[in-house]
Amino acid sequence: MTEHVRVAVIGSGFGGLGAAVRLRREGITDFVVLERAGSVGGTWRDNSYPGCACDVPSHLYSFSFAPNPDWPRTFSGQEHIRAYLEHVADSFGLRPHLRFDTEVLRTTWDAQELCWDLETTGGRYRADVVVSATGPLSDPKVPQIPGLDTFPGKVFHSARWDHDADLTGQRVAVVGTGASAIQIVPAVQPDVSRLTLFQRTPPWVMPRVDRAVSGAERALHRALPATARMRRGLLWGIRELQVQAFTKHPNQLGLVERLAKQNMARAIKDPALRARLTPDYRIGCKRILLSSTYYPALAQPNVDVVASGLSEIRGSTLVAADGTEAEADVIVFGTGFHVTDMPIAERVVGADGRTLAESWKDGMEALRGASAAGFPNWMTIIGPNTGLGNSSMILMIESQLAYMADYLRQLDLLAGSPGPGGTGRGRAALDARPSAVHAWNRRVQERMKRTVWNTGGCTSWYLDANGRNTTVWPGTTAEFRRATRRVDLAEYEVLRAPRVRPAAGAAAQEPVGGNEVTA
Repeated sequence: MTEHVRVAVIGSGFGGLGAAVRLRREGITDFVVLERAGSVGGTWRDNSYPGCACDVPSHLYSFSFAPNPDWPRTFSGQEHIRAYLEHVADSFGLRPHLRFDTEVLRTTWDAQELCWDLETTGGRYRADVVVSATGPLSDPKVPQIPGLDTFPGKVFHSARWDHDADLTGQRVAVVGTGASAIQIVPAVQPDVSRLTLFQRTPPWVMPRVDRAVSGAERALHRALPATARMRRGLLWGIRELQVQAFTKHPNQLGLVERLAKQNMARAIKDPALRARLTPDYRIGCKRILLSSTYYPALAQPNVDVVASGLSEIRGSTLVAADGTEAEADVIVFGTGFHVTDMPIAERVVGADGRTLAESWKDGMEALRGASAAGFPNWMTIIGPNTGLGNSSMILMIESQLAYMADYLRQLDLLAGSPGPGGTGRGRAALDARPSAVHAWNRRVQERMKRTVWNTGGCTSWYLDANGRNTTVWPGTTAEFRRATRRVDLAEYEVLRAPRVRPAAGAAAQEPVGGNEVTA
């Protein structure tokens, strides 16, 4: 049996839950949220490794429509953010819409009925509109290391932490130096017998000025919600002012580099180790990481930093690209995610029979980060070039939710007018014009040329296989909000499936259950 809904949302992280809240606020209740796991939370459910926390302040890393006056710390841990998302699901009445253990296997556009057919592990669905909120940090990337299958110990990715693995007294190898690794290293270092960090590229690390939020602060925010809004506004404004340095004047980041080097020097006294940990690219080219415990952990006597990537495994012996060898009992990969090659794209089949992955083989691009040409009534949350290098993704998500809401309003207005050859209301769909998508992408890529992400001299996960930055937004969050406030119908082709014109003397054919139309 196929369940027909107005909107199918894929994923129940910040993007998916935000979409669900916005749909209800727009008066739309005919929707489902399809979640492959058994609970909400997205990346904050999946990443439960020791030390997992957010590097964006709590009051900015939350929905503007769901403020939390009771954040316990200025930078929240994974467990606090996951609890917040569970609270959002409860307080906004989203539970009836959630379909857990329901992984989307295939999503195919039906050009006759102007809707999407979804095949999932929990049954079949048909949706007028699909909102993909799988997120770019949902599918771990594990490198293909020769000999990995010969390793006798436990191996897992940071986003799939094996909580049954007791690291006490073990020789642990951590591969990678991204945002997850710099939290894992200080969290496990005191317990392991030896920790070997395989560092292909050193990150720039600034102190993480974290503290407990006092009871008085929380009481104030509960009693006077405006104070929490002011706090959020201040955090937002500071980050907006920083954007110019990242996007137009990367040389202004030299002062920040000096501060980062001073931060390192305070903890790393060994000149040789300090040299291995000093990046050779402009700060900001890769995401600036925040930690006050990473460098002190690396300075401990049971830690070795190998300034080279892992290239081969021979049983329990790990061999770096520079020939350095290390023995290990456990391997933890902190090697990131499929960001520019999102697996969901392999499962979405558009109007011409091509998958989204095939359409994006030369690089991801979507109109205003939401709509891909040839995929009508399909939208993505946190789509191409919507990422941020210095602020909260929740701000970008909320802008895309506003765009989604107007998109649905436009569909309603279009369905309210007669379709060609029809006499009544006709189902409508919007397909982004290739010219509009390409024009938007050209503007984005032109602005990207002078940013630190493109000129800083690094290779980051922001770049795709062709070296093009298809991940980050080259402007302020306020600019993006303005760009996504309304849908411009001139950027879309309007598709219609009108009612059949009844024969003379015959009664007009009504859609079955209000869902079926005759093309």
